Amino acid sequence: MSVLFSTARARRFARSTEMSLLTIGVLGFLVLAAGSHGGLLHGNAIRGVLTYLTVPILIGLAQLVVLAAGQMNLSVGALGGFLAVFTAGLMADHGVPAPLAIGVAVLAGALIGAANGVLVVATQINGFIVTLATMTILLGLQYRVAGTRTIDAGSPGLRRFGTLAVLNIPVIFIVALAVAGALAFVLRRSLAGRRLLASGGNPLAAQLSGISNNKSLILAHTLSGLIIGIAAVVTIASAPGVNKSIGGDWLLPSFAAPIIGGAALAGGSVSVLGMVFAAFIVRLVDLARAQYSLDPSWVNFTVGAVVLGTVVIGRIREVRQAKNTSPGTGDDSRSIGSENRSIGSQA
Repeated sequence: MSVLFSTARARRFARSTEMSLLTIGVLGFLVLAAGSHGGLLHGNAIRGVLTYLTVPILIGLAQLVVLAAGQMNLSVGALGGFLAVFTAGLMADHGVPAPLAIGVAVLAGALIGAANGVLVVATQINGFIVTLATMTILLGLQYRVAGTRTIDAGSPGLRRFGTLAVLNIPVIFIVALAVAGALAFVLRRSLAGRRLLASGGNPLAAQLSGISNNKSLILAHTLSGLIIGIAAVVTIASAPGVNKSIGGDWLLPSFAAPIIGGAALAGGSVSVLGMVFAAFIVRLVDLARAQYSLDPSWVNFTVGAVVLGTVVIGRIREVRQAKNTSPGTGDDSRSIGSENRSIGSQA
């Protein structure tokens, strides 16, 4: 019986978006490796690719958890940039020990994320508008802290952490994968995570089932801020210095990876594994630009076109599925409601 179950799961994965993305990523990497005459397969080259993949994975996760709740977080880059210069300033200007500064960065990220969630709940304004406002505030604070200088945290221990690798796999990349695994566990295995997905997928049914949509929104934004705090720490550890431009190019990749990875913009459906594979593909586009000396504007154009195409195709599929299942809409709604009631009863 277990063999049949495993076989069925393997077949489903073979037909999944994740498998398609994995195939595209592997083929793309092999093409670039061939174009570099094998140089991309050297240990240092692989180490560099994985190092620069770390932050895209983290900011993609930060956006993904908010998308799961049916919201958007436009302050991903601004919050990450502010936390990076603020934390580096604590160490460089005030002599705060690295472990304490790291704790402050992660805690501050979670608190600012929670503030975003509270504002969304209190004002009943879409997170798009709220985080647009907080993005503007945080950009001003980032410039106020950094000014025109580049801040070097000056922590040898943190610098070693940023360059440390195990078998040419950077430790910061392992940290990003650990965060991804933890978030996947929370969303799929914990009661709070399943409630968050239920609120994002069908807020009315979730509310009728006794699930607090407000708590789910606050949790999503809090987790997003916490992950951004980790991304800021990784940036300080791996970059020679941080300044007012840090985080300025994070917004598009933060949306691109989750959306290409299979997240539904309407909420309730996300794929952490698909997001990781998609982040790798987006990074390959940037790698191709550097390898073939392409115009940098082509990176944003290509990524934006892929994101737009993914959204359009996803919308077409939703419309077709709605037409195919329209006769049984009532049954589907009742099944969703009963499932959400079972989730709510586990409190």
